[in-house]
Amino acid sequence: MSLNSTAFSHPPCFLLAGIPGLEEEQFWIAFPFCIMYGIALLGNLTLLLVIRAEPTLHEPMFLFVAMLAFTDLVISTSTLPKMLGIFWLDWREIGFASCLTQMFFIHTFATVESGVLVAMAVDRYVAICCPLWHSSILSGRVVGALGSLVLGRGVLLVAPTCLLLHRRHFCQPLILDSYCEHMALVKLVCGDTRVNVIYALFVTFVVGGMDLVLISVSYTLILREVSRLPSQEARTKTFSTCISHLCVLLAFYTPLLFTIFTFPFGQDIPQHVHILVANLYLLVPPTLNPIVYGVRTKKLWDRVVILFQHKGTCPLSVP
Repeated sequence: MSLNSTAFSHPPCFLLAGIPGLEEEQFWIAFPFCIMYGIALLGNLTLLLVIRAEPTLHEPMFLFVAMLAFTDLVISTSTLPKMLGIFWLDWREIGFASCLTQMFFIHTFATVESGVLVAMAVDRYVAICCPLWHSSILSGRVVGALGSLVLGRGVLLVAPTCLLLHRRHFCQPLILDSYCEHMALVKLVCGDTRVNVIYALFVTFVVGGMDLVLISVSYTLILREVSRLPSQEARTKTFSTCISHLCVLLAFYTPLLFTIFTFPFGQDIPQHVHILVANLYLLVPPTLNPIVYGVRTKKLWDRVVILFQHKGTCPLSVP
C-alpha cells in the first residue's frame, strides 16, 4: 500500500520505521532488547507470584512493588514484541486502531507508574516519620484505594488524547518510529493541532510536574527526620530503606526528563539517539525494578530464593 499525502480520517495503517539512521544495526540491537524483555518478564512475574503467595509480604511496601511489577509488565509487553517484529522480521505495519490502543496502554501505564512511585515515596515517609502509625495509616484498604486512584488518573488523563486523535485527519506520510507515541502521531495530523499539544503539555505538567514535587517534598521531610537521629549508624540504617526506591526513581525519571527536555531544546542531538532513549525509557525500568527490589529487599529476596529452591527440588521415590 502506498502511504502518500492523501487525507485519511482513519488511515488503514501506519508504518513503523524502527530506528532511522541505524537500519543496518537494528538486527543486532534487537538482541539486548530481547534479553532485557526476558529479564523484565521473568523478574516481574516472579515478584507478583511471590508477593501473592506469601502472606507476610502483604504489607504496603510490597503491595506497591506488586503494582509496579504489573505496570512494568503492561508497558514492556505493549511495545517490545512489536518492536522485535520490526527489527527481526520487518513487520512494519500497524493498524490505526492497534496504534491508538498501543498508545493508550503506553501512556496510561507510564502515568500509573509515576503515581505508584509517588505512593511509594509517601509509604517511605510514613514508615520513617510516623512508624507507630504506619500500619493504621496505610492499611490494606488505603493501599487498594491509592492503586485505584493512580489507575483511574491514568485512564482519565490519557483517554482524551486517543479521542482527540480519533477525530483527526491524517495526511502526511504515515510513518512513525518504533512505536505509537502521542506527539509522533500529532505530527502526522492535518490542520490545527493546538488542542492536542496544549492538552499533552497539561498532562505532562499534571503527571511529571506534580508527581516530582510530591516525591521531592516526601524526601525533604524524610531527610529532615533522618538528620535528627542521634547516631550516624542509625541515620544510615534508616535511610538505607529508601535506596531501592531512589534507584527506581532514577531509572524511571532520567530517560523521561531527557526526552521531555530534548524535545524543544535538543535539535543538535541525532534523531536515533532520541529514539533509542525513548525505547529504553519503556524497557529499562521494567528490567531494573525487579532486580533492585528483589536483590536489595532481604525479606523479598529470601522468599524468592525459597520459591526457586522448592521449584528445583525433585522428590525421589525410595524403593
